Amino acid sequence: MGKGISKCITLTSFNLDLGYNSIDENGAKYLGEGISKCVILTSFNLDLRYSSIGENGAKYLGEGISKCFTLSSFNLDLRFGSIGENGAKYLGEGISKCVTLASFNLDLGYNSIGENGAKYLGEGISKCVTFTSFNLDLSGNSIGVNGKRILK
Repeated sequence: MGKGISKCITLTSFNLDLGYNSIDENGAKYLGEGISKCVILTSFNLDLRYSSIGENGAKYLGEGISKCFTLSSFNLDLRFGSIGENGAKYLGEGISKCVTLASFNLDLGYNSIGENGAKYLGEGISKCVTFTSFNLDLSGNSIGVNGKRILK
């Protein structure tokens, strides 16, 4: 899948629903590598809910997303992806490079990112200052009072 995506270098809109599949960290690696070649993407929509990509999978996706400098619309569903604190950090780092984002939707429900993961994610998102639409779901992540305060 990722190798096929990497050949679509003129792709501007990416929409892929792989939710409820057994996409693991290797699958996420290939997707991240493929996405990284699509440097003129403006719209990104990826559903990997219930795929247990883990923190390394989140790292690969974050690295791929970080190459998409022209994104204006971002939608990523990683509910129950087991990304943890470091996975949130990697995603935050990738998102921080997408400074032209207008529409942002990220669902990280039930990923055990904790307070530090919320901090890292917040730091990355804070680099994106052109939002007109923003939705972030961190339900079931035990981010605590400090995590909520950091995200405000």
